[in-house]
Amino acid sequence: MARYTVTTPERRYDAIIERGILQQIQQWIPKNSGKLFILTTQDVWTLHGARLNGVIATPLFFPGGESRKRLAEVEALAGQMADAGADRSSVVIGFGGGIVTDIAGFLAASFMRGLPVIQAPTTLLAQVDAAVGGKTGVNLTSGKNLFGAFHQPLVVLIDPDVIATLPPREYRAGLYEIIKCGVIRDAALFDCMDSQTAGILNHDPALIDGIVSAAVRIKCEVVTADEREGDLRRILNFGHTIGHALEAETGYSVFLHGEAVAFGMHAATELAVRTGWLERALGDRIRRVISAYGEIPSTSGVSAESLVARTRGDKKTVQGKVHYVLPVAIGEVKVVSGIDDNVVLESVRAVLK
Repeated sequence: MARYTVTTPERRYDAIIERGILQQIQQWIPKNSGKLFILTTQDVWTLHGARLNGVIATPLFFPGGESRKRLAEVEALAGQMADAGADRSSVVIGFGGGIVTDIAGFLAASFMRGLPVIQAPTTLLAQVDAAVGGKTGVNLTSGKNLFGAFHQPLVVLIDPDVIATLPPREYRAGLYEIIKCGVIRDAALFDCMDSQTAGILNHDPALIDGIVSAAVRIKCEVVTADEREGDLRRILNFGHTIGHALEAETGYSVFLHGEAVAFGMHAATELAVRTGWLERALGDRIRRVISAYGEIPSTSGVSAESLVARTRGDKKTVQGKVHYVLPVAIGEVKVVSGIDDNVVLESVRAVLK
């Protein structure tokens, strides 16, 4: 078992990585809780619902998909809770992938002005990123995660056993986020992703437990130091500025979030090289490792101009200045603004396929 602590003004809580931990979820539900609500999808409930031993709860089924991650869906779920008798003693459990944990956190933050939430992520991407850190929200037509709240969970329970059922594409989407963690803060993790590609892709348990734990540790450290993205936490956005633009440009229907981040990391790495922040050899190595975990869907028909235009509406843009997280070494990044749009365009064009 690995356990890492997040400490914020709102709450101190643990992210625990242990095979089989979901079967112990009952011990983290507050003793004086009222009705429990499990936000999930039908496929996750069918595959893994039996793991939640002894939990008596009302399931709330989200239809799934990034395109459904909207305010209207949250309102419908809140209506179901109200009809089922939810009150301020109720607890929400997010049981699914990153979209589910984002919505569960936002629903809990909003219903009756705030209910406790427990995050039980079932995809690799959610385990190493979305479920940890308290960032919750939904998409607007103009951009990703533009409507939301910070709402820290009571606990995050991470069971690596459940990712064995993921389709290969979903699994790889999570691996891209782990590569991100290595680039921004942990050269040893990046080296592992480079040297142990075959074993990781083949679900070697020891390797999976190690890389998941490393990524969760990084996320917990960064969130503790900077809960609300005032400074340090922005490094977690490596690949996200252009990645989010790609998701929005394609209507949230072509790329999984991790795939869009992979594209964004390619572009940000190329941008770092072209602006002189990163040596070409290191840039080539970062891009080679990303590519080693599989090809993302084609970006044919997507224009660099459209992507760069969309970055100006990203929630990380401040006073009209787009901020890019650029690698300067393996394990170190820098947040840079004021880059000439033409250089950004050239970098994005270089990685479009």
